[in-house]
Amino acid sequence: MTKGKRAGDSAIAIEVEKDKSYYWCSCGISSKQPFCDGSHKGTEFSPLTYKADGTKKVFFCTCKQTSNQPFCDGSHNK
Repeated sequence: MTKGKRAGDSAIAIEVEKDKSYYWCSCGISSKQPFCDGSHKGTEFSPLTYKADGTKKVFFCTCKQTSNQPFCDGSHNK
């Protein structure tokens, strides 16, 4: 799979709510990082749906190079 454009150099911590769905931007061009705003239209990308399994803080990737989408795996440090 092609990886998106780098949108940031660190993870964004978000407090997610159990059973709520979040739409992670995989293209890197959304202005609402780390989430999708529809900017991918006309590209090969589409948002990745993440449904929270609990209310907790998670770290969403913004560099778009992670191998653990939608979460940060430290790829921005490489």
